[in-house]
Amino acid sequence: MTNIHPTSLIEEGAKIGKGVTIGPFCVVSKDTILDDNVELKSHVYLSGKVFIGKNTSIYSFVSIGCVPQNRNDEGKESAVSIGQNNIIREHVTIHRGTDSGNIKTIIGNNCFIMVGAHIAHDCVIGDNVTMANNATLGGHVVLENFVVLGGLVAIHQFVRIGECSMIGGMSGVKYDVPPFSMLIAPEPNMEGINVVGMKRRNLQKSDRVALKSSYELLFNSDYSLSEAVDLVESKFASNEVIDKLIKFIKSDSIRGIRKPNYCYGRIKV
Repeated sequence: MTNIHPTSLIEEGAKIGKGVTIGPFCVVSKDTILDDNVELKSHVYLSGKVFIGKNTSIYSFVSIGCVPQNRNDEGKESAVSIGQNNIIREHVTIHRGTDSGNIKTIIGNNCFIMVGAHIAHDCVIGDNVTMANNATLGGHVVLENFVVLGGLVAIHQFVRIGECSMIGGMSGVKYDVPPFSMLIAPEPNMEGINVVGMKRRNLQKSDRVALKSSYELLFNSDYSLSEAVDLVESKFASNEVIDKLIKFIKSDSIRGIRKPNYCYGRIKV
């Protein structure tokens, strides 16, 4: 059964699934869809076309679906889509897409968005992403699966952060970050590959060794990037993990690729 506090405002037309809980002083717009077992703790504001997937918990003073912070937005209909099993903590803001972008801001499944984080218009966030307190995404940012952002991280608009990358707290990132990387503040230098993150995902040691070798060729050799990509593709032709890395590098990049600042030889995988 649904449980809706009498102080909350649910506009006519909103679709509320089974087992939904809406605490006090929430506002749910007429174009909102709350799937089964969604929980709004209190003082949650959902504006415009917002979809919230099953078993997602949203804490107090969260705002989702408001007009994007974009001077050029013409105000056409756009949306926010959030997947299943997410935790969105206090004071998070998530803006809907723009007519010049995806028309939709998208968040995947099993994400943990901590206090005060901001997700701007047209961002696309994968599954199992963690954003620590006050992490901020500019418009059109892409976070692939299993990305971790530390506290106070700021990601420039149009930047892509590759799968299983870790961005240390207080880093400012203005270039694309390849998959399985680790960046550390105060200067956002690439400090190697994210070995801890890969072990937590149970990646085989053979894959970790292959990544280390690939990064040496790609970013710490005398080859041009295009030559190094060809070598890595040839050397690890059947490796799915390396294939993700190569696809990321070969895909279109607006901001360019962030390169490491030292040799990977001393990294233990």
